[in-house]
Amino acid sequence: MYKEASELIDMLYTMVSEAWGVPLNNDKCMVNREEFLGILEEIKVQLPTELAEAKRLVSARDEFIGSAKKEAESIRRAAEEKARQLVDEREIVRIAQSRSHEIISNTEYKSSELKKLASDYVDDILRRTEESLTSSLNQISKSRSRFRSMTGAQEMIQENSTSSMSSEIEL
Repeated sequence: MYKEASELIDMLYTMVSEAWGVPLNNDKCMVNREEFLGILEEIKVQLPTELAEAKRLVSARDEFIGSAKKEAESIRRAAEEKARQLVDEREIVRIAQSRSHEIISNTEYKSSELKKLASDYVDDILRRTEESLTSSLNQISKSRSRFRSMTGAQEMIQENSTSSMSSEIEL
């Protein structure tokens, strides 16, 4: 189906919220186990993909920042070399040094801004993934508790009917 984990979690939420309630107990509901487990399986498949994408973005960001630093260093070296060549002419040297510092400052500023933007983007993706996982775990935990409660209630009903049958037989 190739849906994102958050869409699959929304599907699970909808499935549980629209499920038929268990008679005499509004806290419990019945869902199609096969369909529910199928969606959970899709979530298990999607989450590693989304996490891999987040790691890829972090790696790309680090590569981009490294490239920007190399470019800044290259520009700095070029500016310093140019300044050395013009050492005899004081005004030209002063202008070159000023321009070199301006270029370095500008490049460092751009590098810093790009790093911040990339970090914010990756942090947002990781936050959404964390929220998605937390929501999934909470829903799974609730479903599991409901299932246990429902299973325990059914076992008690079966035990009661078995014991009443055996007391009628003794009479």
